[in-house]
Amino acid sequence: MSKRPEQNLIVGLDIGTSKVACIVAESNDGELEIIGLGSAPSKGMKKGMVVNIESTTDSIRRAVEEAELMAGCRIQSVHCGISGAHVRSLNSHGIVAVRNKEVTESDIERVIDAACAVAIPADQKILHVLPQEFAVDDNEGIQEPVGMSGVRLEAKVHIVTGAVTSAHNIQKCVARCGLEVSKLSLEQLASSYAVLTEDEKDLGVALVDIGGGTSDIAVFVNGSIRHTAVIPIAGDQVTNDIAVALRTPTQHAEQIKIRYGCALPELITDDDAIEVPSVGERPPRRLSRYTLAEVIKPRYEELFMLIHKELVRSGFEDLLAGGVVITGGSSKMEGLTDLAEEVFHMSVRLGTPQKVQGLSDVVRNPIHATGVGLLEFGHRTQSKSTGMSVPTQDNTFAQVWERMKAWFQGNF
Repeated sequence: MSKRPEQNLIVGLDIGTSKVACIVAESNDGELEIIGLGSAPSKGMKKGMVVNIESTTDSIRRAVEEAELMAGCRIQSVHCGISGAHVRSLNSHGIVAVRNKEVTESDIERVIDAACAVAIPADQKILHVLPQEFAVDDNEGIQEPVGMSGVRLEAKVHIVTGAVTSAHNIQKCVARCGLEVSKLSLEQLASSYAVLTEDEKDLGVALVDIGGGTSDIAVFVNGSIRHTAVIPIAGDQVTNDIAVALRTPTQHAEQIKIRYGCALPELITDDDAIEVPSVGERPPRRLSRYTLAEVIKPRYEELFMLIHKELVRSGFEDLLAGGVVITGGSSKMEGLTDLAEEVFHMSVRLGTPQKVQGLSDVVRNPIHATGVGLLEFGHRTQSKSTGMSVPTQDNTFAQVWERMKAWFQGNF
C-alpha cells in the first residue's frame, strides 16, 4: 500500500456522544480533498464528556483504523473537538500603549495578553482566545491593525474555557491509540468553519450544532464570534422519548427516528404504518408515522425554546439578520427547519459542509460538519504556521553554536 506524504495530510477526529468519526483530507494548492473516512459507535461518552476511558479508546481506534485503510496512510496526529456542559465563555477587553507609534505583531500579542488577564477557575483551562475587533486610538472596528499609526491599542476578545480534566481525558484516550492531539478545538467553532458563509457571519448568524448528547451554539456578528454556549440536551433525548412512548429498545428507537422521524405531524400526508419491535419476546406492533411525529415534536420544541432563551440571554438575538443555521447528526429530519422557524421567528437553514471536495457522503452530510470543520481549522492553523518565520529555531541554534564557539576560543 503506497503511503501518502504526511505533510500534506490533515486529520479531524470528532469524538461525539453517539459516534466517533475520523476524516482524512489532503491539501492540494490550498484546497482540501477528503480521501478517507472512518466511523464507529461511541460507547464511552455522555453529553460530550468521557465516562469510560477504555470504551472511548476502543471507538477511536476503530474509527482511525478504518480511515487509515480508506486513505492509504498512517495517521500520527489529529485535530480533535471538545464540547460538554463544562465549556464556559466570556468576552474581555484589553488596552496597551503602542511602543513605536506603529502597531506591530508584538503589540497585538501584548494587547491580547492584557485582555486575557481575567480570573479563571483553577479547574478550567483556556481553549481559545478569539479576537473580535481592535481599536487604534479612536478608530474602532478594525480587523487588521498591523502597520497603523497610533499611541493606544485596544482589543476585544472572546475567551473559551473548558474543564482541565475533560480535556486531559480526551487527550489520554487519543494517546492510548498512539496518536498525538495537534489541537483541541471547540466543536461549534469547528462546525462554523464548515457550514457558515462569510456573508452570514457579517450579517449576524447563530449556528446550532445538534449532536447526540449536546446542542452547541455559536453566535457571529460583524464577522466575529460573540457568544458560545452548550446545552446538554440533543438527539439522544428524542431517542429516549421514542423508546419510552413506543415501548421499544433504544437501538430500535434510534433506527425508527432516523428512517421515519418527522418534526411536524401536519407534514405527514401518507398513512403508512411503522413496525415497532417490542421489548422481550413480545410480538412487534404497527403504529402510524403520525403518532411518531407527535412524540418527536414536543422534545425538539423544548430544545429550540432553550436555544432561543440562550440567544436572548446573549443579547445578540436582534442582530441575527442571517438567521439560524442548524447542523449536526440530529438536524437531518423532515420538518425540523420549519419547526425551528416557528420557534425562533427568523429564517432557518440546514448547514452542510462546504469548501471541501472528495467523498460526497462527507461533503453533503451535516452529520460530519464538526469533522470537516476540524479539518478546515487545522488547515488554517497549518497555513499560518508555515507562513510564519519558521527558521527562528534554526537561527536560535546558530546563535547558541556561535556563543559556544566563542567560549571555547576564549578559554582554550
